[in-house]
Amino acid sequence: MPDYQHHWKDGTPVHLPLGKIVCIGRNYAEHAKELNNPVPDEPLLFIKPSTAAVHITRPLDIPKDLGEVHFETELAVLIGRPLTNASASEAESAILGYGLALDLTLRDIQSKLKEKGQPWERAKAFDGACPLSPFVAADKLPRDNIHFTMDIDGERRQTGDTRDMLNPIVPLIAHISSHFSLMPGDVVLTGTPKGVGPLRSGQTLTLELEDLLFLQTKVT
Repeated sequence: MPDYQHHWKDGTPVHLPLGKIVCIGRNYAEHAKELNNPVPDEPLLFIKPSTAAVHITRPLDIPKDLGEVHFETELAVLIGRPLTNASASEAESAILGYGLALDLTLRDIQSKLKEKGQPWERAKAFDGACPLSPFVAADKLPRDNIHFTMDIDGERRQTGDTRDMLNPIVPLIAHISSHFSLMPGDVVLTGTPKGVGPLRSGQTLTLELEDLLFLQTKVT
């Protein structure tokens, strides 16, 4: 939304504009299985517009009368340099920070779109569809062993680890840049682990990234 601004964990603004949000589908095999989806042969990419971004700690105002809204917790990667046809080393050097995101999905609408072979944007790109956390500097985390969790009302619902990704972070970013350029301020969502499900009004979500980020938000 218009008032969204990237921030560091300490509240300092990241002086980059929010660009596009590039998402990868089915990057954890167990998540693909839970939705009865085939595991893709190459990264399955789609884009959320900048208007989908909101601050994750603000109450989640989910759409009404459009069917179930599902949560998908994901590791978010903040891009700090332009990338086009990037090598692995160039992709690695462009990672400015890591955070957490919710890829909110209108699941009933997505299912109908999939049946028709149509794009997913109606289900994935609505205003508020990408709550984003503050970011932690990239050098604070080992990218090949990053752990994150999401609880609802105190119950563990999702556990993610970058070691379980079908497409690891650096090769994924390089692959994306071979199809379209990534720019400073763009965010890459790296896929969700198993455990996705519907959001309900009144729920409290707790998200943790290693011991570096602890966040709570409530569904309105």
